[in-house]
Amino acid sequence: MIVLDTHALIWAVQDNPKLGAAARERVEKEAREDTILIPAICVWEIALIVSRGHVKLPFDTLSWMRRVLNRPGYDLAPLEPDIAAASVGLAWAHKDPADRMIVATALHWRAPVLTVDRTIKAYAETSDLEVIDAST
Repeated sequence: MIVLDTHALIWAVQDNPKLGAAARERVEKEAREDTILIPAICVWEIALIVSRGHVKLPFDTLSWMRRVLNRPGYDLAPLEPDIAAASVGLAWAHKDPADRMIVATALHWRAPVLTVDRTIKAYAETSDLEVIDAST
């Protein structure tokens, strides 16, 4: 099982070369095993970055996400109350709510998170969070 950070999800689905070869292999393996989790907050974050013009999708965000969730192995991890509450209680000074909920989702499911985010990687060094570098 693996949790995808928002950028890793976009890179994997759009076959972006920023997703490293080892990370791509891991995503493909997890998809075959039906164990890719997409935190629900990623939908919000994708809609936000699309609205700001930082990312272009071939469809509107909702249609794009529906197509992603129809892919074999990709599942939406719902924002459960314990995940939301845990995201606030993390011993982490980071204020980004999306990153906090992605981390809380990974901890809840005891799954590594695929990311290049330096702040998440730094948090992993002082916690039980496992990180897989999406750029390698």
